[in-house]
Amino acid sequence: QVQLVESGGGSVQAGGSLRLSCAASGYTASTPYMAWFRQPPGKEREGVSVIKWNGSTRYADSVKGRFTIARDNAKNTLYLQMNSLKPEDTAMYYCAAALSSFLSLVPSDYNYWGQGTQVTVSS
Repeated sequence: QVQLVESGGGSVQAGGSLRLSCAASGYTASTPYMAWFRQPPGKEREGVSVIKWNGSTRYADSVKGRFTIARDNAKNTLYLQMNSLKPEDTAMYYCAAALSSFLSLVPSDYNYWGQGTQVTVSS
């Protein structure tokens, strides 16, 4: 089993920045792929970015150039640096992990999920 705990959410004005963190514990060797998803109010969960253990990444078009995903394998921690935030980035942000997602941004491809951290961007 793998446990994921997100932190770093909050409220920020448009144009601001936030850095999310996700601490992983348990059998983390089974989770070479780690990702961020988000779920805006009243909408479906959507993929934001994914990173493989070797540093390969993929981003949703909506966040390219603004968000950066990173991981510290020694600390079993995943990060999401979010810059130039927009009101449409407002959502609950979730950390997820999988054995073999192959850089997928589809929620059903992930086995483990955190509880989420809220990000609110005001205009």
